[in-house]
Formats: sequence, C-alpha cells, structure tokens
Amino acid sequence: MSSDWVIEANGLGKRYSLFEQPADRLKQLLWGRWLGTAYQRDFWALQGVDLRIAPGEVVGVVGRNGAGKSTLLQMVCGTLAPSVGTLAVRGRVAALLELGAGFNPDFTGLENVFMNGAILGLKKAQVQEKLAEILAFADIGEFIHQPVKTYSSGMFMRLAFSVATSVDPEVLVIDEALSVGDGAFARKSFERIMGLKDAGKTILFCSHSMYQVEALCARALWIEGGQVRMDGPATEVTSAYNAHLAGASGTSRAVGLGGLPAAAVAATGTGRIVKVTAQTDGQAGHAVALQSQVSDLRLEVDFVVDPNLPAPGVAIGISDSSERTVASALSTNDGVQIKVDARGFGRAVLVFPQMALLKGRYQVTVILSTEDGVHPYDMAMHCISLQVSQQGLEQGVVALRHEWLD
Repeated sequence: MSSDWVIEANGLGKRYSLFEQPADRLKQLLWGRWLGTAYQRDFWALQGVDLRIAPGEVVGVVGRNGAGKSTLLQMVCGTLAPSVGTLAVRGRVAALLELGAGFNPDFTGLENVFMNGAILGLKKAQVQEKLAEILAFADIGEFIHQPVKTYSSGMFMRLAFSVATSVDPEVLVIDEALSVGDGAFARKSFERIMGLKDAGKTILFCSHSMYQVEALCARALWIEGGQVRMDGPATEVTSAYNAHLAGASGTSRAVGLGGLPAAAVAATGTGRIVKVTAQTDGQAGHAVALQSQVSDLRLEVDFVVDPNLPAPGVAIGISDSSERTVASALSTNDGVQIKVDARGFGRAVLVFPQMALLKGRYQVTVILSTEDGVHPYDMAMHCISLQVSQQGLEQGVVALRHEWLD
C-alpha cells in the first residue's frame, strides 16, 4: 500500500451465494464439488471497486438502499472480508455502522466502553484516561452501570458515538448512525465530527441527506448496483444523484404546501420552521404567479429555536419540475446573521429582485440549520409553488444578464 493513501482498494468485490430453498444449501455443500453451482446463484453486492482516499479527506457515500454502500463500509472496517480484490486501510478505524454494533447487551455501559476500547486497540489504562470525556459526552448518567439491553435507542447511540469518537481514530466511518438521537445530541455529534475533520482525520460518511453530505464532505462516491457510478466533488455527485432519482421516479415528490407545523417552543438543542410565505405582485401565500425579469419575489421564513443556541442559518433552494435545484441562497454562505429574540423566535427574509427564472413551474424548499450550516434542524420540502411566465422567447431556466456589442 502506498503511504500516500489511508484507504486503497483495487478490484474490490463482495459475492454472496443465494439459494432458492434451505435444502439447496445442504445439496450444494454435499454435491457442489461435482455439480459446480447447480444449487446456488451468485449475487454481487459490490464489484470492481477501485478507490484511493488520502489522509484528511472527508468523503460522502450516497446511493439507494441495497446499492452496496454499507457493504463497502463494512469491508473498510474489517467486519466483512472481500470475495475478490484487495483492500488496505492504514491507521485505527472507529466505526458507527449499526446502532450499538459491537456492544454486548448483557454487559453494562461501562463494561462495553472498556470492551470497545480494547477492540479498537486501546489498553485498559488508555480507556481509563479517556473515560471521563466519554461519559461526559454520552451523558446517560447512572445508566452507565446498567446493562445496555435496558437502554433506549438514543442512549445506545450516545454511548456508541462517544466511544467511537473519543479514541482518536485515524479513520472514522459513519453509516446513517446519526439519524438517531435528539436535537441536542445531533448538534453535539456534528460538532465533534467537524472537530475531527479540522484535526485532519479521514472520514467516510454515508447518508441519505444530500444537504449533510454537501455541508460536511468535499468529495463523494455514488454507488449504484454494487459499482461506483461517480466519484468527484460532493456538489457535483449529489446533483447528479438527485437528478437520477428524479428521472427514476418520474413524478414530483412535492408535499402539501400548507400545514407547516407551528411550534410554541423548540425542543432543547434544535429548532423548527413555523411558517414560510411568498409575496409577489400583490399576492401572498404558498402558491404565487410571477413574471420573469419583472416581478420581485419575497420569501419570509418564520422559525423558533432553542433560545440557548446561537442564531441559526437558513438555506433556500428552488427546484424545477424535474427536481433539479436551479438556484439557492444560504445565509451562512452570504455572511448574514439572522436575528432571534429572547424566546428563540426569528424571521428570515430573502428577496429576489426581478426574478430571473424563465417560464415554468418551480418549488421552494427551506432548511433551518445550525449557525455553521452543517447540521439541519428542520426542513420544509416544496413548501412554496412558483408559476413563472415570460414575455420573450428565451429558452432555458434562467435569464442571464448580457449585452450585445458592435
């Protein structure tokens, strides 16, 4: 393995043998030596993967369920052996694959901390040195002395994440594990991941949230049918993947335009979108009509966050009928700090003067996030509908400013 790479795979593949009925497994075992694979068929969960990941890279892994993402991550972690090809991983690997994977349900939380530390290559004294930090982050109190089979899923996740990220791994692998847990824990976990990223650790992050992949990762892999379909900048990969999903579905996934949940107060460590309204040409509501290059569009986002949190970020995306994002604006990207009152209520206002979109139907999606734009608190998917008309004959999606010269 080259010292330039933390993870290096060549022709990597994982094959499983499938049987039509249980008896075929026994027949294959008894007579397969002479009959070959007469009673089984091969299924390739992953095939022909060539991969190079350098130290300090944060790589997202996207793809539909069953595409082979988890198979790849499990092989990186050493819990699955490749059927073909080679895989080399340098450095200590900490993994969050399945909730509580590697925990013994009959052991107490404290016993599992030491056991997992040993699995990760730490001596008992090293775990003892980090124990206070692990317990403080997990924050499960006296339950640390109870068998983990008595834990809620959230407590399981807090302890597993705390152990995995406190042992100073060179490589951290996360497979959708952060979907469990309350808002406060989700925020803490992403802050810790960002700390590991800033410390130059290598991170593999598998998620169905394209927003999180783009916010956290510079590079992404798109796995489809067990093969790497695309490997490149995260923004390009997620855009291509979203376009593929839209084409495969053939229909819009728009939700109802009304009925955004009102909230009198936000839960600890999180926030909620209360209302989104569009205003243009004397209209106000969830569905408005406007004229290209003439109408001003004003979007108002009312929200509430835990008053103990910093002011949040707001991201607004506009997508066309094919689910392709054609424009977006992020307060964090624009250096705008949104005001929040003492109760945690706030309003973000975004104006598109002389809207440059050309004729067509568009949808607006709003995301409320942490102040750094990394972790989303809430999302209002397709909450505003725009019907754009135009006077001229221009074709495309947007009217770009231009001039003709003599």
